[in-house]
Amino acid sequence: MFQLMRRGRRAFASKLALSVVALSTALASPVLAAGKTITAVMHSDLRIIDPIFTTAYITRDHGYMVYDTLIATDSNFKIQPQMADWKISDDKLTYTFTLRDGLKWHDGAPVTAEDCVASLKRWGAVDGMGQKLMDFTASIEATDAKTITLKLKEPYSLVLESIGKPSSRVAFMMPKRLAETPPDKQIPEQIGSGPFKFVQSEFQPGVKAVYAKNTDYVPRKEPSSWTSGGKVVKVDRVEWITMPDSQTAVNALQSGDIDFMENLPYDMLPVLEANKELTLEVSNKFGFQTLGRMNFLHPPFDNVKVRRAALLAMNQKDVLDALVGNPKYQKICGAFFVCDTPFASDAGSESLIKGSGMAEAKKLLAESGYDGTPVVVMAPGDVTTLKAQPIVAAQLLREAGFKVDLQATDWQTVVSRRASQKPPKEGGWNMFFTNWVAADVSNPIANLSIGGQGKKGGWFGWAEDAKIEQLKDAFVRAPSLDEQKKIATEIQKEAYEQVIYVPLGQYLLPSGWRKSLTGLLDGPATPVFWNVDKSE
Repeated sequence: MFQLMRRGRRAFASKLALSVVALSTALASPVLAAGKTITAVMHSDLRIIDPIFTTAYITRDHGYMVYDTLIATDSNFKIQPQMADWKISDDKLTYTFTLRDGLKWHDGAPVTAEDCVASLKRWGAVDGMGQKLMDFTASIEATDAKTITLKLKEPYSLVLESIGKPSSRVAFMMPKRLAETPPDKQIPEQIGSGPFKFVQSEFQPGVKAVYAKNTDYVPRKEPSSWTSGGKVVKVDRVEWITMPDSQTAVNALQSGDIDFMENLPYDMLPVLEANKELTLEVSNKFGFQTLGRMNFLHPPFDNVKVRRAALLAMNQKDVLDALVGNPKYQKICGAFFVCDTPFASDAGSESLIKGSGMAEAKKLLAESGYDGTPVVVMAPGDVTTLKAQPIVAAQLLREAGFKVDLQATDWQTVVSRRASQKPPKEGGWNMFFTNWVAADVSNPIANLSIGGQGKKGGWFGWAEDAKIEQLKDAFVRAPSLDEQKKIATEIQKEAYEQVIYVPLGQYLLPSGWRKSLTGLLDGPATPVFWNVDKSE
């Protein structure tokens, strides 16, 4: 199985001609690029461009180019002012945010508090931390053109951490007319107040996305730190070029046809490390958690016994060996809230981390009443970090006795299709795989996929679990870290019992860039392209 995965990573010859054509098409801009231009191959092509509509990281990355945030997180995990500073009342019930001077939307209109209130409400309707914040919120109002007033029903300690969270979904600010778009519909245009402007006329989904320096943007004076501080743009354009074949992208990086490659293939690292013209670095040093998510709405995974059988069949080592294959960059970990964090626990994870559950999986599946309903597994082939999981999982599920329909697709199709609640026969699905940066899953409130809200407000898969929601409420009201740890462990036990999702281990991912680029920032939401300069 793993030899097949490695051969697949190298079997690029048949795609090479098409990839070269795509590269030449992407680089042949209809508008002559003036000044400094960074060309980057990101981890996925960009199709969905509404950063509130999806949790996909490529859309989050797009969001950071175009939009800005009221507050942000620095490299010491502290919340800092970004578009606004704030004051907190003595009773901890009122948060007052004041917009800084010089904020303008890309269409020239001034940023107002009403815009930001509408943006917070749209974000708060769909983001996990945002939803919990809204549960504790009595009102959010624009008390004048520059002042946003948030009043709580009771004290809530995660107000700033929620609004300033660095990763999906991010509380990006947008004009009121766009923010009033229902969160289950995409906004009709890309107007932000961030450091870059989206060049709509050059956008070719699946080929290229282009960003131009926003010359009207007024950066903060503090140094850049993660997603906070001065977002100083030092180049004129950034072009994201789609190259689904990793070998073609590596060749382009080595030849200088592109400047930056977000996801380097693990099996090509020795060659790249020998190239003195390249810098290789893990920008997100907190790493990623990879996971499998089942659809609770339709057979066979509407049956908890079937979900448990599928969980027992999984084996983290098999997945990580196929995905990474290098001990330096992979880690077996059964903690829902990431290993080496305050809320890490191994409760419920024994079979998953030991790979010892197959016999029990077969027995439980036979007892569950499973009738052979095919499990539709979406398998994207265009993202390096998402190719292995569905192939390995499909083999393990078949070994346990499942009938599996492994459907080859691309990641952006998965991102669109996973939002469908239709039955698999009508274009829906039963299982998909994704990755979270550690910052997004490091506690029960940040971890969007641990929720139990069901069809209304729940994450894709729509798990419904009142106990988890009650425990999350207890977590945010807990008087001490020790009490929070106990509650987090109880949440993990319930998550394993109901198979809310299947954590499949952790990994680090190196990026690579030409040494002509300087100033690239690290952090939990990389890459960002402010602070980056390019020498000629």
